[in-house]
Amino acid sequence: MDWQRYTLLGGIAAVVLALTYQWSEFKQAQAPAVDRETVVHADTPTAPRQDDSGADVPQLNPGATQPASSDGTPGELIHVTTDMFELSIDPRGGDIVKVALRQFAETLHSRERLILLNRTRENTYVAQSGLIGHNGTDSAKGGRPLFSSAQQQYAMQEGKDTLTVDLKLKQNGADITKRYTFKRGDYLMKVSYLVQNNSSQPWSAALYGQIKRDDHVPQMDTGLRMHPFLGAALHTPDEHYFKQDFEEITEKPTRESIEGGWVAMVQHYFLSAWVPQQDTKNTFELRALGGGMFRMGFTSPQVTVAPGQQGELAASFYAGPKDIYRLEQISPYLDLTVDYGWLWWLSKPLFRVLHFIQSHIVSNWGWAIILLTIFIKALLYPLSSAGMKSMARMRKFAPQMKKLQEQYKENRQKLAEETMKLYRREKINPMGGCLPLLLQMPVFIALYWMLTEAVELRHAPWILWIHDLSAKDPFLILPVFYGATMWFMQKLNPQPTDPTQARIMQLMPVVMTFFFLWFPAGLVLYWITNNLITITQTWYINKKVDAASGKA
Repeated sequence: MDWQRYTLLGGIAAVVLALTYQWSEFKQAQAPAVDRETVVHADTPTAPRQDDSGADVPQLNPGATQPASSDGTPGELIHVTTDMFELSIDPRGGDIVKVALRQFAETLHSRERLILLNRTRENTYVAQSGLIGHNGTDSAKGGRPLFSSAQQQYAMQEGKDTLTVDLKLKQNGADITKRYTFKRGDYLMKVSYLVQNNSSQPWSAALYGQIKRDDHVPQMDTGLRMHPFLGAALHTPDEHYFKQDFEEITEKPTRESIEGGWVAMVQHYFLSAWVPQQDTKNTFELRALGGGMFRMGFTSPQVTVAPGQQGELAASFYAGPKDIYRLEQISPYLDLTVDYGWLWWLSKPLFRVLHFIQSHIVSNWGWAIILLTIFIKALLYPLSSAGMKSMARMRKFAPQMKKLQEQYKENRQKLAEETMKLYRREKINPMGGCLPLLLQMPVFIALYWMLTEAVELRHAPWILWIHDLSAKDPFLILPVFYGATMWFMQKLNPQPTDPTQARIMQLMPVVMTFFFLWFPAGLVLYWITNNLITITQTWYINKKVDAASGKA
């Protein structure tokens, strides 16, 4: 039938387009990269350029800032070690200039820890914070203050759940302590300014926090795939998850003022985010600084400390994996940085079910994917079984269909009429076989994004040669097995009577196998399990239909 031919040709065209896109992605992924050894594995952050000191400090009230004492001399970095971080702080401004995540390897089987933030000669990705306003310590003209610390090395001791790092600064009439507080087992740290106003005048300033980053693209170790989002995100009054890549920030900077909120730098699997006080109205800004640099930050309202009194200005900074459960606790909608795409409403519950299975039933993510597939198939069975029964009846009446085609091969109109009569008489729905596939496509796409975004599956092994379910099968065994299951599944269904359609159908397992070669192993595992269950269901229904017709 013509509609079947056109449907198949459309499917082939879609696959070819997808393959073309994937090939383009592959070529891009194989393009010469930035000197990664220098960029990523540089252990010692470099000093900022002298002309950077204060150049990117936000302005609260232009002209009203008080220059801070600054001689532009770089200080020795302060190193902090916790159970989650290896972190470096520049005493010039008290900024975080390097964050290595101790629980994550740079690549599979690598002993190098993943470095999320770093300041090197080639790249910049740092977390800055400071005080601006009437008594601010940071300004565009005065630059950044130079803090002092009691020691250069800090480490969280065994048996202790917190670590405090104090940076000291004496201002005109005020003693200022910039304090970092780290908690065991947490990627969220508190950054606070403790102000002791010893003067006879009120002290006032506003806290700002910002992520300063260039537009370099981190290398992924997961092979060929669509590139996840890379850029800035924040919560706005109109959108819970507003995101802009670097090109969009350059073309249209963003400025929003909301109660609470957060601002984040999002990349594959990981993010960094500033979370100011949630009970104040904060101003957020995404903007390009020029020279390929970008700023994503917030400014809180000014705080006034009376003479002789103490005051505190504080915010939180997160640098770590996209842990959806932890991000939900930190701030509303921050969990949306786990970017599942337009099918997030389906991906999110799928992940929760998968996470529940992995946490409470099996500890391996591969087995959890298999159990999730069984759960989905059971859920969709009432709908898919009708289509399978229709396909079984079509298979049974295939000889009659072939006879009609031979009888009316010179009269296509008559052939169509007789075919429809046969369908009505035998209660066959020729579209019924498409329903199971249509039902599975949204689930397939949602699973693709869920498996792509879930940091829990990064470097998660299954069995034998599968050491990373988020990457493609290194030996291509799973995609080939997938093709075999697809071929066998076709054999259980009625074969097209049209020779052209039959040839196209015979090619589909080969084409789809080629397409699946670059999919994450976890996704291929899902599809193989799905095919095996479908084969079992089809075989069972075919038997039932044959038995029923035999009795009749």
